[in-house]
Amino acid sequence: MSELQDALFDGDYAPLPSDQGFRGPVAHKVAGITYRQLDYWARTGLVVPSIRQAEGSGSQRLYSFRDILLLRVVKRFLDVGISLQQIRVAIDHLRARGVEDVSEVTLVSDGFSVFEVTSANELFDLSKGGQGMFMISVSSVWKEIEGTLLTLPTERAGEEHPDDELAARRRAKAV
Repeated sequence: MSELQDALFDGDYAPLPSDQGFRGPVAHKVAGITYRQLDYWARTGLVVPSIRQAEGSGSQRLYSFRDILLLRVVKRFLDVGISLQQIRVAIDHLRARGVEDVSEVTLVSDGFSVFEVTSANELFDLSKGGQGMFMISVSSVWKEIEGTLLTLPTERAGEEHPDDELAARRRAKAV
């Protein structure tokens, strides 16, 4: 499980050497969770310590900086009302997709689901197996047409354009 978890954080998110880490009491305090949550998440594979896992009574887990970062992300989603089950599905989906650099992942939530923003126009519902959705950014469309429109001729309301064939026919008919 640790290799999959590492795939989520392939960026430079470890200001410490890879063999240095933090024990459970430090990890849970920094992440803002209880020790009981930390233990449960490690036992169920949601966030496992990547430096050293518990191996029997009295052994201490050792969490990396990136592990604690992931713990904090999970905590933030819990804080906004996402269920642990939905969070687990989202993280598992990211792992299965091979997400390597968390700095390029933007996660959003509507309070019910967790979405991964993959581009300015695409959003994937991680809680429903990666179902794709598309977004339309009005500002992006505006930027696309702004340059084109500024180069085209304009006219004021109430003015007739001399090259307008229909207006010329209407004028001739009215006389």
